[in-house]
Amino acid sequence: MKKIQLVKSSRIVLILFISFITGVAAAGDWPQWRGPDGDAICKETGLLQSWPEGGPELLWEVPGLGAGYSSVSISNGKLFTMGDLRIDNEDAQCVIAVDLETHKKIWTTKIGPIHKDERGGPRCIPAYDDGFVYAIGTSGDVVCLDADKGGIIWRKHLEKDFNGKNPTWKFSESPLIDGDKVLCTPGGQDAVIVALNKKTGDTIWKCSMPDIGTNGKDDAGYSSIIISSGGGMKQYIKMIGKGLISVSPDGKFLWGYNKIANRAATIPIPIVNGDYVFCASGYNTGAALLKLNPENNGVKMDEVYFLEGKVFQNHHGCMVKAGDYIYGGHGNNQSKPTCIEMKTGKVMWQENQPGQGSAGVLYADGRIYFRYENNLMVLVEANPEKYVVKGTFTPPERPGATGTAWAHPVIVDGKLYLRYADVLMVYNVKAK
Repeated sequence: MKKIQLVKSSRIVLILFISFITGVAAAGDWPQWRGPDGDAICKETGLLQSWPEGGPELLWEVPGLGAGYSSVSISNGKLFTMGDLRIDNEDAQCVIAVDLETHKKIWTTKIGPIHKDERGGPRCIPAYDDGFVYAIGTSGDVVCLDADKGGIIWRKHLEKDFNGKNPTWKFSESPLIDGDKVLCTPGGQDAVIVALNKKTGDTIWKCSMPDIGTNGKDDAGYSSIIISSGGGMKQYIKMIGKGLISVSPDGKFLWGYNKIANRAATIPIPIVNGDYVFCASGYNTGAALLKLNPENNGVKMDEVYFLEGKVFQNHHGCMVKAGDYIYGGHGNNQSKPTCIEMKTGKVMWQENQPGQGSAGVLYADGRIYFRYENNLMVLVEANPEKYVVKGTFTPPERPGATGTAWAHPVIVDGKLYLRYADVLMVYNVKAK
């Protein structure tokens, strides 16, 4: 009897130890766009529940990141982002690594041409996995780099290699790493989504695109891929120019939802939750909840409800789910703070926006972080009953921090990371 109790005690200690080290690893890791699970949810606790006047303490900053809208990924003591820079008398789009201990850039690698238009600069957030970094340039360059030194391991091109369709404002996707695969979206009919071997860049599969409707454009769109297990089947879900689509793990097209597409741009990441998918897009399109059900060894999609654009549309700030509710900004070129009951589509509240333009969102420790394009930060309670602001601040002006502040906020180890074009600012949001 004592031996059995001892074994049980040992197992409990082991489980607690594993839980502890897992929690530590998770707390210091934001390896891809929208975090470990792709849902813009930071699982840390013990954060400031309100901000003092003037905002949290500014800890440190990194200049010299160039033009662009890329946010950051963080893993293994390094931070990764992208920017358009002038290097060796050449303009180039670059992947950049920063050492989190010294706060200095440790390498900058050119991967392709800069984005030449009034909204220039990369949008991709590099993904880190097992000592390697993966990124997608606006011209279609897909690269794998050594995380320590920045050397290019392999390279592909979404247009040249897969006959992809670059949208009006260029490729804006962040890659998804899943097992031995890196997934990305050339767009078009030949290879709407491809899976590449993450070590070699070799093509594992490519999915052709059927006709799903007349709305939208035949291009890659501006969103990124997310994983769902809805309807009892793992699948890759992505918003492309033609709307929302789903592809099986072996590259078969499963279903498409054309109603959410528009002729300008489909951008926000959908929210997946069990058998449900919530999606939205701007340009007066609207939002919808879809339910996935098993059918003939596959999955079928049914619309639960559709919200007209005047009720809720999300331009490009994306949305986040907290509890049973969706939080995000409503409006085209706007971001009115909004809370929606996911299962019913009921708008719990919608308020006038405190900042300008669209706003990126993040959830952490009972709070929603809104980052408006005029660089205003707003902290809001994740409270479906009422809209409660718990603080606002605007980071100080810096040379090179110009244009629109579209890079989404990130929190890792009690630090809030805010990229604004050339400058990254890091704030202490840990409660004392």
